[in-house]
Amino acid sequence: MAIRPNPPSTGPEQFARTDARLGKIVRLLTDNAMFVVSGTKLADELGTNRSEVWRLVQQLRELGVDIAGHPAEGYQLASVPDLLLPESIEPKLQGTIFEKRVQHYFRIGSTNAEAMEAAAAGDPEGSVFVAEEQTSGRGRGSHTWESQASQGIYCSVILRPQLAPADVLVTSLAAGLAVSLATEEVTGIRPDLRWPNDVLFGDKKFCGILTELNAEATRVRYVVVGMGVNVNQAAFAPENAEVATSLRMETGREWSRADFLAALLKSLDREYRELMTGSVSARKYIMHRFEERSSFARRRQVHVEESGGYDGVTEGLDSRGFLQVRAADGLRTVLSGGVRARNGKG
Repeated sequence: MAIRPNPPSTGPEQFARTDARLGKIVRLLTDNAMFVVSGTKLADELGTNRSEVWRLVQQLRELGVDIAGHPAEGYQLASVPDLLLPESIEPKLQGTIFEKRVQHYFRIGSTNAEAMEAAAAGDPEGSVFVAEEQTSGRGRGSHTWESQASQGIYCSVILRPQLAPADVLVTSLAAGLAVSLATEEVTGIRPDLRWPNDVLFGDKKFCGILTELNAEATRVRYVVVGMGVNVNQAAFAPENAEVATSLRMETGREWSRADFLAALLKSLDREYRELMTGSVSARKYIMHRFEERSSFARRRQVHVEESGGYDGVTEGLDSRGFLQVRAADGLRTVLSGGVRARNGKG
């Protein structure tokens, strides 16, 4: 796991990257879930003393990890936590650009904001920033992303694609495609894609993608792709209840967030490697498959929230990945506006 000093806090809260020793304690207790593990054994594994183990266990308890026991008798997990710790994720990422580059936070303002700072400071391509909870989760424009603690996946990755700024939209499309494919792989259910960055079940969104970049006139320096996935939420705030859903709400069961995140990152790795072959055909292939998996790409009556708003029928993606809509005044290219189904849903 890459180590980089945390930047100074720019707000009222300062968010610390998870102490790697916390993840090791959870892994050791998970690997020995049927047994009580002595404080001495944990101390030996961590290269510390029993007093420090007790302090770390107390910290985990404060963060919601249910650990039974005390220093005299040892420790045991009362239940196996579904945390997105590097120890749970990284063994499943071997051979990907994300291998050994997962950075975990129990609480953060925004994973995208942290990843953008890290990319500017030189963190390598493939760095992953994942949090159990966001206090300032961001969506497109001025939208926020509801980030219930340890219920969803709040994840941002650094990419450094060899693309011109005008072609970077295909990176966001590749991420949407990766989410769609990973969801079908894990759950057996195929979701819908709404251009450019939403993944839906029916009329409700369960994943949003926020892509931000830093670029010169002719080349991209870095791209941060943020993915918020609603996994085990049972309900949402009233203002989001009509438009949001989760894997749990759609399937009636809970899912391993660690397994889903690993599947998502492996899927994104495959799509990104395809894109980075550098060929025009590779970009066309990604856009073609995005269109195939999206009910919004063609022959869909939509309202576009751009240029004052207008209605039309979608006619696929252009050569750069922008959505084309046949409006009353002719064929228009949607550059940045949100797209909604004409029925007011989706």
